[in-house]
Amino acid sequence: MNVEESIRQAIVGELQQQAEISDGRLHVEETETGVLLNGPVDLDELIMVVMGSIAGGP
Repeated sequence: MNVEESIRQAIVGELQQQAEISDGRLHVEETETGVLLNGPVDLDELIMVVMGSIAGGP
């Protein structure tokens, strides 16, 4: 897996996790070309996940 794919998976995974704990306020739908979002996203958490994926973290 290359770095871009790792970052892509980390972003989508984090967005889906945020949607799961959002009590229905965030909806995430993955498409062939991207992601459709409807609702609030915690950017600080998303940034931490991206930084972790770049650094090789979980």
